[in-house]
Amino acid sequence: MIHTARSVSFFRNFIFGVEDSLVSTVGLLSGIALATVPGKTIFLTGVVLVLVEAFSMSAGSFLSESSAEGYASGTDMPTKSNIAAAAVMFFSYFVSGFIPLFPYVLWPVSTALPVSVAASVVALFCLGLLSAALSRTGLVKSGLRMMLIGGVAIAVGAAAGSVVSLF
Repeated sequence: MIHTARSVSFFRNFIFGVEDSLVSTVGLLSGIALATVPGKTIFLTGVVLVLVEAFSMSAGSFLSESSAEGYASGTDMPTKSNIAAAAVMFFSYFVSGFIPLFPYVLWPVSTALPVSVAASVVALFCLGLLSAALSRTGLVKSGLRMMLIGGVAIAVGAAAGSVVSLF
């Protein structure tokens, strides 16, 4: 099946938005939680992160898609598809960011932290499955790859929080 440049852009922005949101949000929240910050502060930090990063990522998507289009075509006028790609990035990042954040609403930090990490890792695996299903590639391989690479990034955030909390 041949895909249009527009559909590829939307797909790329969706996958990138969900993955980056899950990894960045849970990495930051884990690092802060391991530094023994109160749950209310963790939640506030997470909400600010999700809102700011969703907007920042959508702006970056718009600018990079517009730049790439300009590079390919020699024009400097953004198209509706650049705006749509940015919207895909915003909403995929925004919605996904609440997966690792939501446990901090329901449970104390000691419970919310492992639930947040587990939910994010499972969501990464599901994202890999969805990506593979849509692109007709290996389901398990894609799910595991997404989960493993995202999991390493999550571990970096948790390690940073642990190290910084020592000071």
